[in-house]
Amino acid sequence: MKAITLDRSQPSQLLLTNVQEVPLTKGEVRVLVKAAALNHRDEWCRQGLYPNIKDGVILGSDGAGIVIEVGEEVNENWLQKEVIINPALNWGINQKVQSTSFEILGMPRNGTLAETVIVPADRLHEKPSHLTWEEAAALPLAGLTAFRAVTYQGDIQAGDSLLVTGFGGGVAQFAVQFGLAIGASVSTSSSSDVKLKKAKDLGVVNAFNYHNDNWISKANEETSGFDVIIDGAVGDTLNQLIQVAKPGGKIVFYGATLGNPSKLEARKIFWNQLKILGTTMGSDQDFEGMVSLVREHRIKPIIDQVFQFEQAAEAFDKMREGKQMGKIVLLP
Repeated sequence: MKAITLDRSQPSQLLLTNVQEVPLTKGEVRVLVKAAALNHRDEWCRQGLYPNIKDGVILGSDGAGIVIEVGEEVNENWLQKEVIINPALNWGINQKVQSTSFEILGMPRNGTLAETVIVPADRLHEKPSHLTWEEAAALPLAGLTAFRAVTYQGDIQAGDSLLVTGFGGGVAQFAVQFGLAIGASVSTSSSSDVKLKKAKDLGVVNAFNYHNDNWISKANEETSGFDVIIDGAVGDTLNQLIQVAKPGGKIVFYGATLGNPSKLEARKIFWNQLKILGTTMGSDQDFEGMVSLVREHRIKPIIDQVFQFEQAAEAFDKMREGKQMGKIVLLP
């Protein structure tokens, strides 16, 4: 079968090649991939910035397709079902935190950037019927991360004020959409006025360009602060977020692309009784809740561009440059 593997001997670190299919083991299914999507994780693997990197592994965590084979002890009713794949493996039984054996599809286990993918049957969920293949493939990893940040860690309720930073990223866009679906008053930030306009079109109340020096004072004037802030950058922007959090508010972060903060406004944190929480991808319970919310509110992922497998290097390069507005999708 055709697949995109990590190969650091190549100029692009990627190789579109033929990979021999292997037999299923007990509890597994084979899915004919109709569409797959990229995450920053895939680019980090390409750059060697992720643990347990191995050449020859098929990349990709997001995928949607049709079940074409079931292994021993798998219900045959899955055959020919249209599915999306939960890429979070071995979360464990504790809703609070993942187990020590937790892993994500696509490294070190073969992932979705292939004509077929083998996954445990318990990773399957029926594809919401209102989604195209491209939209369904765009949902799993970023959608799951956003859902846990919004609902479990953020505990967003209808009427709460929510700020989601960095609207250009997939997790941020899902967090905005999920917050709106729940009934929160949602604001967002970005360095791109084009992206902020898109956010306003979705129903965001306030949109702030964080390159403007006055965005903090403007946010406090227009909103009186936020009950929950969801962020994927941290670094020294954490102190800006502390400035716009309501007393008793929460700052939930799922990434640290800007690294660690060089200083921390500790006095404001304790005096305002702020909660700073970390979050990751979610549990099986979170994934089920995310799919239900998407189905109930007919939420559609934002798609930036669709590439063919033969254009993988171009797609990865676009991910690296961070210029996309929505998810990047690849078709076998």
